Amino acid sequence: MNKLIKTACALLMAPALLMAQDNTAPDTASQLRMPTLEDLIPGGETYRFTEDIYGLQWWGDTAVKPGIDSLLSIRPKDGQESLLFTRESLNRALEAKGLGKLSHLYSLRFPWKGETKTLVLLHGKYITYDWTAGQVTFVRETAEGAANLDYDTEGGHVAYTLGNNLYVDGQAVTAEPEGVVCGQSVHRNEFGIYKGTFWSPKGTLLAFYRMDERMVTEYPLVDITARVGKLEPIRYPMAGMTSHQVQVGIYRPADGQTVYLETGDPTDRYFTNISWSPDEQSLYLIELNRDQNHAKLCRYDARTGKLAEVLYEEKHPKYVEPQTPIIFLPWDDTKFILQSQCDGFNHLYLFDLTKRKYPETYTTGFGSDYRSEYVHTQLTQGPWLVQSLLGFNEKKKEIYFAATKESPMQTNIYKVRAKGGKVVPVDNGKGVHSAQLSASGTYLIDRYSTPDVPRNIELVSTADGHPTARLLTAADPFRGLVMPQVETGTMLAADDSTTLYWRMLKPSDFDPAKKYPVIVYVYGGPHAQMLAANWMYAARGWDLYMANRGYILFTIDNRGSSNRGLGFEQCTFRRLGIEEARDQAKAARWLQTLPYVDGGRIGVHGWSFGGHMTTGLMLRYPDLYKVGVAGGPVIDWRYYEVMYGERYMDTPQANPEGYEGSDLKTLAGRLEGHLLLIHDDHDRTCVPQHTLSFLKACVDARTYPDLFIYPTHDHNVLGRDRVHLHEKITRYFDDYLGK
Repeated sequence: MNKLIKTACALLMAPALLMAQDNTAPDTASQLRMPTLEDLIPGGETYRFTEDIYGLQWWGDTAVKPGIDSLLSIRPKDGQESLLFTRESLNRALEAKGLGKLSHLYSLRFPWKGETKTLVLLHGKYITYDWTAGQVTFVRETAEGAANLDYDTEGGHVAYTLGNNLYVDGQAVTAEPEGVVCGQSVHRNEFGIYKGTFWSPKGTLLAFYRMDERMVTEYPLVDITARVGKLEPIRYPMAGMTSHQVQVGIYRPADGQTVYLETGDPTDRYFTNISWSPDEQSLYLIELNRDQNHAKLCRYDARTGKLAEVLYEEKHPKYVEPQTPIIFLPWDDTKFILQSQCDGFNHLYLFDLTKRKYPETYTTGFGSDYRSEYVHTQLTQGPWLVQSLLGFNEKKKEIYFAATKESPMQTNIYKVRAKGGKVVPVDNGKGVHSAQLSASGTYLIDRYSTPDVPRNIELVSTADGHPTARLLTAADPFRGLVMPQVETGTMLAADDSTTLYWRMLKPSDFDPAKKYPVIVYVYGGPHAQMLAANWMYAARGWDLYMANRGYILFTIDNRGSSNRGLGFEQCTFRRLGIEEARDQAKAARWLQTLPYVDGGRIGVHGWSFGGHMTTGLMLRYPDLYKVGVAGGPVIDWRYYEVMYGERYMDTPQANPEGYEGSDLKTLAGRLEGHLLLIHDDHDRTCVPQHTLSFLKACVDARTYPDLFIYPTHDHNVLGRDRVHLHEKITRYFDDYLGK
């Protein structure tokens, strides 16, 4: 438990005031006004956002700062700015070629270090502009309606999709029947997949996904904007049912030839983490079985598509979840970095392809077994995790990465030598950092935030981690508005041994002699963390709004959530929602002991997995939670998708007890408080069947939840309607919890 937290109750936990917003400086209290949802919710007419420098990036080792009318270079050693070119000069060159005009320079890219060229995407055309010559030097067009665009800056090729098919430089690569898609993201964007095409280093080859969904059951969605409702079915493989089949192709633009990897029968397997060898002779990927407990790093011959070797295998009795492709060292084509959670935390492993050995199998203390064909070195280790690999310093043979080494609440930047050794920090050790490494690895563009700093942007020397120039110190976006008090602390989970982090927002005029209702905001599932040591401890705009309306807003990251390692996450395996709810309920009981909390007025709100948690907490702990608003909730994991659902629950056939225990329909008769379910009618992630089936169960059980539908929206409510969503949620809590 955090040493700052003192024992203050029988539950071995207590609040600690770590940060409270200063609402009076430089404004006086009389000048402040209460914020509105329009101020605090994205899509609001007066939405307050934190200042940023949009489009800031590296051009080799020079930072470039786009604006509306001009583009500046920034010398990293001292921050000195110089004009590179103006929008007027660029538009003059574009118009001379009949290409149109830009209204700003924020979207420009600078992929060619050492060359005075920029890449412009305008009206579906990729345009190269040389600002020294003042001329457009290259244009590559795409087709009208093109999607999934992927431009190769080395060869000047562009891949894109039209409908279900893949095109390169205007030439059709595939001609597939309905139900087969090419060049698009597959496996429902799990396993770190976010796109469907992968150019080789020199741009001479293109790897792509081909996904056959014809065997997947269609799920009916309806377009209500048509004169007569129009059926818009989607392919949605539910847990335990037949899933789609994926192949990986390699296309050669030079002669239009395609070869498919000889992976054997693709049924019930996943192919992810695609990467190329530097010499373009091999394609690497990770193959994962449907049980998701056995991963293989495979190398395929790029010419023939044949499997050349399996370099590494990893097994775990619960699941293995590969998220990132291997990355070769830029100074040594025989060595690559693999990220793995085999020791319980995501870390970096360096493999040497020149040192083959008799395959050896290792067993970690975490329960993983792995088998390697090559000598490898673990570069990072400890009870913290690597979040991303940023790049390299080739001259110094250093590797740069972001990690949670300081605290699960922080993200900081570090370096380690490729030969191993001490992990060295490269930032100020505070808050949450997001960095871009320059081409040589000499400097960072370091964006960071702390609980009381909305955003700083600095240029940082990677040699010593010291800033060389401050580019931005963002003003408080909420200046002039009344802000609540923000507190954070720790407590023990329901297992009485695991430390959890919490955040509490109190009204700005908080009076400890009063009793306040509490709203718990929850997500609670994998791949998400609700608390971080960034601006206002990651409190959301609606949280701030409700605190100012006289509520206490409370959030805790229960076991099963992100950035704490696999042991923390996997304790929920095969019984989602159970252990998570125990942690939340323990926190709610602690809240009831606080003298300023009205223990009879605790509400809960969450979306998606948080909607599952909200509904489950209302049903499992009706004595604790009196009002709930569940958005896009998972009600029955049997209705959820194969990849995510089976990773954490296994199949319904293999784990019937777990699915039954997590099926909230079976608890419908236990609803006592007020529960509002909100669902989008075009939800492709958590299909409307979840909410509708739960309503049917409640009707059968004679309990009475409420329902609100957002037409035409997908798995959340975005744009202008998002303000409406939060007004709806606010009114529900005001009606039933605020009294």
